[in-house]
Amino acid sequence: MESGKKIGDFIPFENIVLDLSVSSKSECLHVLANRAAKTLGLDSQILLNALMAREALGSTGLGDGVAIPHARLSEVQKPFGIFARLDRPLDFDAIDEQPVDLVVLLLFPEVPSGDQLNLLASTARCLRDRAFADRLRRQTNERAFYEQLSS
Repeated sequence: MESGKKIGDFIPFENIVLDLSVSSKSECLHVLANRAAKTLGLDSQILLNALMAREALGSTGLGDGVAIPHARLSEVQKPFGIFARLDRPLDFDAIDEQPVDLVVLLLFPEVPSGDQLNLLASTARCLRDRAFADRLRRQTNERAFYEQLSS
């Protein structure tokens, strides 16, 4: 990633979720919003509403099986992320119309900064690298997944 930042710098090991079982995009966002809310001590409905409002502007499904749902919230003090690998790909209204199996939830403080945009862009670039994404898909446990993510 650019500026010396790695995905692992803002997605700690505890925020890796492998083989998440969800049946829809909305269920996926709901589960991830609940998990983020619990970790951050925030209201899950506020997080979910912000994520759904962002999705209403256009899908965060980037293509190649990757989605990066994200939102800006006044309650968030620093960038926060959760990385989920789904147990089976699902429709995320991605731009290439292909199902998604790698989902990175990103939450940012409400006041934008250049670092936040770089973080989002760098995450997208890393995950659009097919070889890198395929290595993540092949990992069998959270530790190996996290080590790959942080490399």
